[in-house]
Order: sequence, then structure tokens, then C-alpha cells
Amino acid sequence: MHFTTQREVLLKPISFVAGIVERRQTLPILANVLIELDANKLTLTGTDLEVEVVTGTKVSGKKNGKITVPARKLLDICKTLPNETKIDFSLNKEKVVIKAGRSRFSLTTLSPDDFPNLETEKWDHELTLKQQVLKSLLEKTQFCMAQQDVRYYLNGLLLEMKDKILRAVATDGHRMATSNIPLEQETSEERQVIVPRKGVLEISRLLESNENEVKLQLNPNHLRIITSDFVFTTKLIDGRFPDYNKVIPAEQNKKVQIDRDTLKEALIRVAILSNEKYRGVRFNFDKGSMKVTAHNPEQEEAQEELSVQYSGDSIEIGFNVNYVSDAVSALSAGNVEIGLSDANSSCTLRTPKDKTTQYIVMPMRL
Repeated sequence: MHFTTQREVLLKPISFVAGIVERRQTLPILANVLIELDANKLTLTGTDLEVEVVTGTKVSGKKNGKITVPARKLLDICKTLPNETKIDFSLNKEKVVIKAGRSRFSLTTLSPDDFPNLETEKWDHELTLKQQVLKSLLEKTQFCMAQQDVRYYLNGLLLEMKDKILRAVATDGHRMATSNIPLEQETSEERQVIVPRKGVLEISRLLESNENEVKLQLNPNHLRIITSDFVFTTKLIDGRFPDYNKVIPAEQNKKVQIDRDTLKEALIRVAILSNEKYRGVRFNFDKGSMKVTAHNPEQEEAQEELSVQYSGDSIEIGFNVNYVSDAVSALSAGNVEIGLSDANSSCTLRTPKDKTTQYIVMPMRL
């Protein structure tokens, strides 16, 4: 194998691939990227057996072939080389030699025959979306996914296709995010799949905020995302996601409206003196005002008093400040509407302008 290219041409595809490669792998081959050269087309593949990304670029090919090299090391070499550096990449016996200006690197290789392939079945469902629409949908919900929860089905994000709507739902048992987007084409059947946490985070990282189309394909065990830059495949979580509709409060007789940025900044300040372990803060709602108070074991206290649009009865309720802050940060600018029932019921957060996105936070006993 032998090819030459510019640093920038190789940097983007290798950064796509190296992102999913774990540094510590039970199988050494999984720390490597598979590089295949066919004429002037260079294809790079990375996998951890759960997710796989395939990407490519055009280079000046001199000798076809395929090989695997350490993904992180190759990425770090490309990152640290000066801009517009010409790279000469060649295979010399069992080593890959990379020459760039006066720099020379020699990397170990492993046989490409040992590189695993993520086996997939026939795709039975397909959607076409704009990249920025799918990216936004994931970013509005992914932070509510659980992390290493024994309820494995919570360590991912639910995608539901129903009635020309694609809905994303994530919950860790203490909070929940739901958001949906309209689909141009009718879905052939109602469908629910759970995308694992790593798959969701990697799709968000790879997608760009532009109008380019992305194709989403499904089968019973896998999800695939296809763009002009890459093909990303992830296994799905085999489990039953809880009925999220039961978590959404049916009726809330108290509505509070407050400027998003004002609330966000107040929560950041109060959080400084909240209990580091439990992160609990007290919210007091009264006619036209809202107090947010935090205490910690060192007997320190923070209090913020804010003007709000509220005319209901007084209510005091405790929340994890991080959960409320995350939801407020994910909402678009303008006013935030907080929906409440009583001191023992969950609250909802949304913006009056966007009825498609909603956050639910369970109360805390303080």
C-alpha cells in the first residue's frame, strides 16, 4: 500500500473513525483502524463490535492494499502536523511509514484479515431527514439518558416512529426528555427502537448542522445512518422501554413563566453552594416571584429571588439543581414555562413557542 495526500484530507475521516475506537480493548485489533486503498479511493473503518463507522476520501493512490494501524496514534500524528503538510503513507514489511516534511513515523500493523465486520441483516425501514434536524432532536434529549444503570434499556434513547412523527425519549428514572419532529413520509408501521448511549453520542458528534440529507435505516437489531461523509451502524438495545406517557403529568393547575437566561444564570449561581452529593435546591413559588435556595453541610446558603409570571397559590418544592439546569439550557431562548401540580408531583419545563419538546423532573425531599 502506498498513497500521498494533504494533512487536511486525511484528518477529517480519521477523526470520524478514531472517535469510536476505545483506547483499552480486550481485542488489540479493535484499537486499530482498517485502511483500504483502491485506486484513488481511501476507505477507513473503525468499530468496537457495538458501533461501526465507515468513511472515505480521495487520495493519490500509488499501490493498492489494506492494513490496520493504531487509530489514536494516527489521529494524533495528523493533528500535530502543520497545516497543508503533504503526507506520504506507505507499507514497509510489517510497519507503516508516514513521511511529512522532515517528520517520519513508523507504526506497527495488524493483519486486516482479523478486523471484525459488524454483520447486519436486510434493512426493512428507511427515513430521509435533514442532518441538522436529526442532530437537534438528539441533542435536545440525549443528556437525560441513564449511564451504567442496571435497567439496561435506560442506557439509551428511544426512537419512536408513529403517525408521520419521529419522537426521541430519554430518561434515567429521575428526569425525562421528549422531543419530536414531523416526517415527510408516512411510516409503514409504528416502530420503537432503543439506540445505545454510545451510538447516540457518536451520531450527534458526526452529524453537522446543515441542510444536507441523512438516510436512517432500521432492521430488528441495527440502526444505520448514511450521509455523504460516512456510514454509521450501531446495534440496538434489546429491551422494552417504559411507557413514557405514564410519566407525563396529565393535569397541572400551576403555570410559571420566566425568562430562560435569567433562570439559567440564577441556577448556576445557586448550585455553587448546593450539597455536592445530592445537589438539592428548594424552589418557592409565590404571586409574581420565585425563590431558589440552596444549603450545604458546611451551613452555607445561597438564595436567588426572581420575578416571574405566576398568580397561583404558594408552593414549595425541591429539585436536583443539575436536572433543572440541564433542561433549561436545552430549551430555546425566550420564556420558560414551568408546570406544577403540588409539592410531591413532578414538574414540566418547556417553551411556549415550542410544543414539541418537553422535560419532566421528579421532585426531591429536602
